[in-house]
Amino acid sequence: MSMFLDQVTIDVKAGKGGDGMVAFRREKYVPDGGPAGGDGGRGGDVVLVVDEGLRTLMDFRYNRHFRATPGENGMSKGMHGRGAEDTYVSVPPGTTVRDADTGTLIGDLIENGQELIVAHGGRGGRGNTRFASPRNPAPELAENGEPGQERNIELELKVLADVGLVGFPSVGKSTILSVISSARPKIGAYHFTTLVPNLGMVTTSDGRSFAAADLPGLIEGASQGVGLGTQFLRHIERTRVILHVIDMSGMEGRDPYEDYQAINKELGSHNLRLLERPQIIVANKMDMPNAEENLKKFKEALKKDKEDEFAEDIPVFAISAITKQGLDNLLNAVADLLDVTPEFLLYDEEIEEDTVNYGFQSDEPEFTITREPDATWVLGGEKLEKLFKMTNFDHDETVMRFARQLRSMGVDEALRARGAKDGDLVRIDKFEFEFVD
Repeated sequence: MSMFLDQVTIDVKAGKGGDGMVAFRREKYVPDGGPAGGDGGRGGDVVLVVDEGLRTLMDFRYNRHFRATPGENGMSKGMHGRGAEDTYVSVPPGTTVRDADTGTLIGDLIENGQELIVAHGGRGGRGNTRFASPRNPAPELAENGEPGQERNIELELKVLADVGLVGFPSVGKSTILSVISSARPKIGAYHFTTLVPNLGMVTTSDGRSFAAADLPGLIEGASQGVGLGTQFLRHIERTRVILHVIDMSGMEGRDPYEDYQAINKELGSHNLRLLERPQIIVANKMDMPNAEENLKKFKEALKKDKEDEFAEDIPVFAISAITKQGLDNLLNAVADLLDVTPEFLLYDEEIEEDTVNYGFQSDEPEFTITREPDATWVLGGEKLEKLFKMTNFDHDETVMRFARQLRSMGVDEALRARGAKDGDLVRIDKFEFEFVD
């Protein structure tokens, strides 16, 4: 079943920077050579890239985690680690990208090949070569790489079908789609069968192909948010040709022509531009007893309504999806119409509403202090944890530097203000140390 996936949340994690190295030159005849530890390389970014071959977000059903590779660690002899390659994730054109936690729009991916960095790699840690100073010519001091950015992002794709099938529930849209394409929609004989648009690739007898979506059954009032509501109507916004499917058997005791008008009114009330799309009327279920008679009446009513704005010579194709009669002619006519119908773009209105936020500044405090039942003080917070991860605890000098960084952030004072005493235990992540007043 080629189910059309509308929205998916994935988590992306950029690579962490490589760790800086503490190393010294060991050369003959050079007493205590100077520092020679190189810097770590930068971690890879996670980058979304548009691939026009993709039509759906199906691939993300099975893979929702994307990790970029970390940078290489610095090495001795002042050699810097190599920066990591970026990780590219392909998405279909028309994908809107948001930060899943804040809802901020990160970008709209439209053109083939367009790229968007969604998680930035960490910068490499500096090696001890960088910390040499006249006061301390041979520092045992290096930084670990910065952690890569990690975030949840939400991808949303409006159906990019060329052809949309509209009509009341149970007029046979799903059946038509399953017959003309490889889509295998689940079909039930009740209203509102299709809850998600099914997307299928259709190939005509002369080898042209297009994407068709069966757009969920609308009921009057859907444009006001009743029934399945507007989230489905917007799937139609991007289709170029509308196939208006009508059940000519009149089995459900409804009048085919009234149905036709009701759906058009529906399309009009949602977004008037839908009525600019060329329509083809598909008279389905022609294998049923009263269908011929009903079709005659329908065409007369259509002629009578020539004054009506919708009815400028709309072609009517009589088919039966079950017996497959008339399908070839219909598909060729659709392909002909697509050849002369331009794409409709609806991006402009959307982007304006949202402010695109490319920065990743957060309003969180630099650190937080909590107290555990066993009286241990626990430090947390984004900035503090990042410094902690970038500290290499194998070298005393590095640890001293971390202590200085905490002091300058005001952690000592804050602990003192909260009542921390000499000798109290303080924990960051899994690392514990004593508070020295």
